[in-house]
Amino acid sequence: MDLTGRTALVTGGAHRIGGALSRALAGAGAGVVINYHQSAGAAAQLAAEIQAAGGHALAVRADVSRPADVRALLDATLAEFGRLDILVNSASRFDRAPLPEITPEQWDRTLDVNLKGPFLLAQAAAPALRASRGCIINILDLSAFQPWPSFVPHAVSKAGLLHLTRCLARALAPEVRVNAVAPGHVLPPQGFDQQDYPGGMDRRVLDQPGSPTDVIQAVDYLIRAEFVTGEVLVVDGGRTLL
Repeated sequence: MDLTGRTALVTGGAHRIGGALSRALAGAGAGVVINYHQSAGAAAQLAAEIQAAGGHALAVRADVSRPADVRALLDATLAEFGRLDILVNSASRFDRAPLPEITPEQWDRTLDVNLKGPFLLAQAAAPALRASRGCIINILDLSAFQPWPSFVPHAVSKAGLLHLTRCLARALAPEVRVNAVAPGHVLPPQGFDQQDYPGGMDRRVLDQPGSPTDVIQAVDYLIRAEFVTGEVLVVDGGRTLL
């Protein structure tokens, strides 16, 4: 993809899938805003890496669940680049807890980051995205379709984000396209191993493993696909077929 002259904002953009997307978008020529909350060191390092490679990147701290932080994040983006073309909502909490141990605070925090955050960002970014006829890409996972009993708040938030994707696609049309990517196992979750996943974490029908590159390719397609909106692209090697 050639994104020269365009601007992308990636929430949770300092590490893991978000970091891979920040690198890829910068490599395609976009100016990239790397949003982070607690990963200041990783965000600064990634921004410096992009700058050293000849790109343009800005690391901005913001809690995406707070309206004032979201407004400041958009203001910083527009002050630095003058426009916004691509919003990638990648920031996410992934906390494991049995149902009886989930606290109201854990529930609220997970839905605040995973679901309210993308809503606030879409709402705040809508004028700039309308002006550029840009797009929003929400990052889901397979819990949007499957019940994950050890990750109930996370799964509920991702199911909500799936429907928010469709609602936003209607509300922001025709100027702004809104789609989602739902990766399967492309990176092992932090702090977990195979024994945490009965039946295996990397079940699939294809004979090759997934990687962040597969998510990058899906995002690339959705940025370029000008006749696609309100859709979810599942990138799971066929896991949902099992």
